[in-house]
Amino acid sequence: MTLSLVDVAKHSTNKSCWVIIQDKVYDVTDFLAEHPGGSKVILKYAGRDATQAYLPIHPPDALKTLDLSKHLGPLDSADAQQLHIAQQNRVKTKDELRVEEQYKKRPPLGRILSLADFESLAQLVLSHKAWAYYSSSADTTSANVENARAFSRFFFNPRVMRPVRDCSPATKILGFDSSLPLFVSGAALAKLGHPLGEANITRGAHKGGIIQMVSSNASLSFAEVAAAAEPGQTLFFQLYKHTDDSLAVKRVREIESLGYKAIFLTVDALTAGKRECDVRAPWVLEDMENGPAYHVEGGPADIADDGGTAGALVGADDQNMTWEKTIPWLRSITKLPLVIKGVQCLEDAVLAAEAGCDGILISNHGGRQLDYSMPPLETLYRIRKRRPDLFDKMEIYIDGGARRGTDVVKAICLGAKAVGMGRPFLYAQSCYGADGVAKAISILDSEIVKAMKFLGAAKIEDLVPEMVERVDWQAKL
Repeated sequence: MTLSLVDVAKHSTNKSCWVIIQDKVYDVTDFLAEHPGGSKVILKYAGRDATQAYLPIHPPDALKTLDLSKHLGPLDSADAQQLHIAQQNRVKTKDELRVEEQYKKRPPLGRILSLADFESLAQLVLSHKAWAYYSSSADTTSANVENARAFSRFFFNPRVMRPVRDCSPATKILGFDSSLPLFVSGAALAKLGHPLGEANITRGAHKGGIIQMVSSNASLSFAEVAAAAEPGQTLFFQLYKHTDDSLAVKRVREIESLGYKAIFLTVDALTAGKRECDVRAPWVLEDMENGPAYHVEGGPADIADDGGTAGALVGADDQNMTWEKTIPWLRSITKLPLVIKGVQCLEDAVLAAEAGCDGILISNHGGRQLDYSMPPLETLYRIRKRRPDLFDKMEIYIDGGARRGTDVVKAICLGAKAVGMGRPFLYAQSCYGADGVAKAISILDSEIVKAMKFLGAAKIEDLVPEMVERVDWQAKL
């Protein structure tokens, strides 16, 4: 049975809500209350085509959880063709035209010298929505800013007269080979920046010889990401645990069957942080198209949804996880190595070790959750000073704020097994696809090797705590 645009248009309320996605019609009425991002975002497209809004932020198989009885059938071919023609002939927004023009003006990839260059370019070539989502951080943005500033408080004590001509930054992470003490941290919605999305990162990571952690909220399916990997390439999985244990088990079983090699359980994103740049993005785009909006006396005073794009991603996540319950439960359903992503203090690092976790990723989610949360490098430093024994009990990683090879080396000196980066690889793939990701890794490789040679370290094991010192520069009064 095929359905017409007229048929679909009759179902445009919360009592009966149908939408079209890629020429197929779905009844999402019963799903409105369950949608992690709330019902409003779906009702905007009730009774009509939602494809353009759906594709950049959902993997193709996202609708597999919808009961088959709600898969109503294909759109009539003539009406589908009508939609395609309308999409091709639609007037592009001012932001889309800006992006197209800026993309043409990208410099040759060979002229990109640092991760900062990628970020500056990304701000120009990304849509405003994508830039707002990728770059935004919580509240005052202090946590994000301080993540990076923390690295500026640590200085090197280089050793000289040591043989470093043959210098190798290669290491192992959870027993898997990596060309650098570096991995791609899980980051959502790569298709917002480039049509190939996470596959760009997968292919670039392979070229650079590092490991990619794939987010539960990737904009490609986990199978599509795995298919983009080369034989033998290592992929880790960032698990956002669903509040429904049975759905969480299905997700774990799926990624096991696809060959993912470890689980990073995310514990620092139980709800969406207040990322004001992300929340404001639709208003900025409206004003860009139509001119500024002004207050009207007696007009509606709707409370703004401060969840932004992220609110639609974490709305169904388990907010009642505990060390006593969740870790044993996860251990009971999988034999994959388990790392806790989002540890932010010494006390929880101790609990993770006591729970028998294989590792922890010290992270405040890129400063996107709790404002004024401690910079991960400072937390790593506290663990080094107060409980150095923890480094022998499990692998410890950090992410957040690292943007240079010297940043990575500082963390390794303090005991981190590796450093994760998220935003830099989103920016790189948005600007140049898989080649951009490979280039970013190449830049970091060069910077890490130079830093190691200057420190007198020919291999990763030569990077020791004595090579780094925390210094607070203060003017004398």
